Amino acid sequence: MRRTRLFVLSALSFIYAAFNAYGQNSVVEKINDYGTFDRWCVREIKESGLIGGNTRYLYEFYGSPSDTLRSGKTPFEAPKDYIWRTNNVLAVVAGVVKTNNTVYPEKRGDGYCARIETHVEKVKALGVVNMEVTCQGALLVGTLPEPIKDTKSPMSKVFYGVPFDGRPEALVFDMKADVGHEVIRGTGFSKLKSMGYPDWAEVTVVLQKRWEDEEGRIHALRVGTGIERITEDITEWQNGHRIAVHYGDISSEPYYEDYMGLRADGPNAYHALNSKGENVVVEEDGWASPDETPNHMMIHFISSCGEAFNGGVGNTLWIDNVHLEM
Repeated sequence: MRRTRLFVLSALSFIYAAFNAYGQNSVVEKINDYGTFDRWCVREIKESGLIGGNTRYLYEFYGSPSDTLRSGKTPFEAPKDYIWRTNNVLAVVAGVVKTNNTVYPEKRGDGYCARIETHVEKVKALGVVNMEVTCQGALLVGTLPEPIKDTKSPMSKVFYGVPFDGRPEALVFDMKADVGHEVIRGTGFSKLKSMGYPDWAEVTVVLQKRWEDEEGRIHALRVGTGIERITEDITEWQNGHRIAVHYGDISSEPYYEDYMGLRADGPNAYHALNSKGENVVVEEDGWASPDETPNHMMIHFISSCGEAFNGGVGNTLWIDNVHLEM
């Protein structure tokens, strides 16, 4: 099928403006600076009385440990220069306030690291109705608008990445891992179900060339790919772990795995806002040439690699000192 590459002027204007705001050096500095995980703040949120009225704490890695934001139902707003985001999130569904926290600060030496974990979130309504939901831990470069209003299409709730026109050689970080726990499916609408196979953590850095057509659909070519599944326990810190970014079509390379492939549609497809403000799928139409210049970069660390509401309960990924090698 012939690929249509009809550019909408407003979309192009948006991209170019974004480049001015997020130049290559600026993005790298923000990723590297906050990637030390030495500055954390916490939001204090009281959940609805209908589900117990508990006070919960949601962490983000900016500010200082003494910063406690008593935000109630106020949606999260990232401060200037903070382009990271955890999936520690506030949900308000039918007026009921609920939270979930899967990313935590943990002491490491004189500073902190990030601990990302998969767990089961339990909800008891009116002391009678029990709901159990499997929640995967994630931190990412991008945005996660709040409040979450429903559980439909979880990937559509997250806008991964930022405008970026650089060509990094690798994503580098320190890590430990406890992985391989059996996948438990928990949707909240039925009993927890053991799926009978193990689950792994996953780290991704992907670069794309995006554009918008006349109908408001967002297309992309995959420019650079660095994706690794963590399939073994790492009990001691592995410092300076390096995930190389490979450019162009990697589908015939010996290191290629199916999970590194294009995401054109389906439950794991990326989403973005088009120039009309509509939430649409980012359709990865193919592989770019090896010398293509990207205009968007995504980085994310997850404790479970499967679909939403499925995960190895107990899977934990510790990371520290994340930076791009240019």
